[in-house]
Amino acid sequence: MTDLILRIIAGGGYLGIFLLMMAENIVPPIPSEVIMGFGGMGVSRGQFAFWPLLAAGTLGTVAGNWFWFEVGRRYGYGGLKPFVDRHGRWLTMEWRDVERLGAFFHDRGQWAVFVCRFLPWGRTMVSLPAGMAHMPPLRFFVWTAAGSAIWNALLIGAGVMLDTRFRELDRYVGPAGLVLFVAIAVWYAWRVATWRPKGDAGN
Repeated sequence: MTDLILRIIAGGGYLGIFLLMMAENIVPPIPSEVIMGFGGMGVSRGQFAFWPLLAAGTLGTVAGNWFWFEVGRRYGYGGLKPFVDRHGRWLTMEWRDVERLGAFFHDRGQWAVFVCRFLPWGRTMVSLPAGMAHMPPLRFFVWTAAGSAIWNALLIGAGVMLDTRFRELDRYVGPAGLVLFVAIAVWYAWRVATWRPKGDAGN
């Protein structure tokens, strides 16, 4: 995957960065740390300039998150209820859990959107409940862009510092990603096995 990312960055420039970051937020296994890290290495070598790179990466992040935001907004809580009622065990949630999540996003969703930009397991999926809760689009855009810009700037800076050791980036990010994936899979299997509904939440 790293070689493919490098080829897209080398051939696509800022557009390649934008497309990779958009894809990363639609298909989470694509690592933003590697994309922006290699972009930062390009800054240190004169291939990119910092601010245009940050803009391309952040706009790509927002575009990818907007996809899931729109899915949530168009599908809505009402359309989700039959699915949750039928497949609640595999989601490890029941309808009142969804209602509580909606209430949280109605009151404090902007903070969740902002903070989840720094969490690898939440930076994409947080957009779905934000859309389902009908968070105002401008608020979603502002907080997603703010958190994304900070995170991407940190990754670019790390890439600049690691320029002479770029092989180490993939050496550590790859195993770390695998460990995280296995941990999430084990946690999910345990949660499904032990999950019990608390009762019918009603309409």
